[in-house]
Amino acid sequence: MLSILIPVYNFDVRSLVQELAYQCTDAGVPWEIWCVDDGSAPEYKACNRGIATLPGICYEELPANIGRAAIRNLLISKATFPYVLFMDCDSTVVRADYIAHYLRFVHPQAVLCGGRVYAPIPPTERQYLLHWKFGRQREQIAPEARSRRPWHAFMTNNFLAPKAIFEYLRFEERIQGYGHEDTLFGMELQARGIPVIHLNNPLEHKGLEPASEFLRKNDEAMRNLAWLWQYTQTPVQTRLLDLARRLEAQRLLRPVADILRFALPLLRTVLLSPWPALWALDMYKLAQLLNARSQMQLLGARFDTKG
Repeated sequence: MLSILIPVYNFDVRSLVQELAYQCTDAGVPWEIWCVDDGSAPEYKACNRGIATLPGICYEELPANIGRAAIRNLLISKATFPYVLFMDCDSTVVRADYIAHYLRFVHPQAVLCGGRVYAPIPPTERQYLLHWKFGRQREQIAPEARSRRPWHAFMTNNFLAPKAIFEYLRFEERIQGYGHEDTLFGMELQARGIPVIHLNNPLEHKGLEPASEFLRKNDEAMRNLAWLWQYTQTPVQTRLLDLARRLEAQRLLRPVADILRFALPLLRTVLLSPWPALWALDMYKLAQLLNARSQMQLLGARFDTKG
């Protein structure tokens, strides 16, 4: 009945896999767990290889990293059961009935999203504080709030879907690097009228990153969002894009971009400090989004609908 699909990259998944296997067995349904390593460092491959000996676990390693969208599409092709449960490898199960709770709500024409939580106590190392603050205040959202904008709130870190929808939907592999392949997928679900149901069934995100790496990934995400804004044929909505479009409609986009470009070094200093502020992150992300879009316009790139 259930194929659990975990893209693995530079994380020890042994405890996660063992807990999932225990819960699936306890639920009494047919199941499998697919873990495909997407070019991790040798030490992570070495510690994870042992899970291949466990019943119900399929483990493979790719010779090189193929990216967040491509690895998910590959995992879909390997699933043998009618429902697939995707999760990030840097997750921890927080509910003893995590699998059973999902199974109560499975529907052949709906996608279920369980949500994400972060540890309630801030990290002792301040370099991780920016990621933790962002997670607690922006990503840890109650299901009632997520349900107000169900497709917008879709995230790939923890969702269950009928495998049949992937016969005509795939993650966009032209989105390179980190970020917003889930944004586009959520909009594709909305365009096809596929319901997204938000549940209180979270996974805890364990993979906090230092502020410098967190900002680097945000830079990648803003380039991807700019690409979606500029070239995709599927209407894409995020709060940041909504703001940018309002500025554009009021002919304020260029002056705001110029001001933010000037302020960018100061914003980065604030975010890399021991006391990062999320207002600075919001301005930083807007600056990087506008910079990325401007560069794309100068280069004259085009969205190729035929791939």
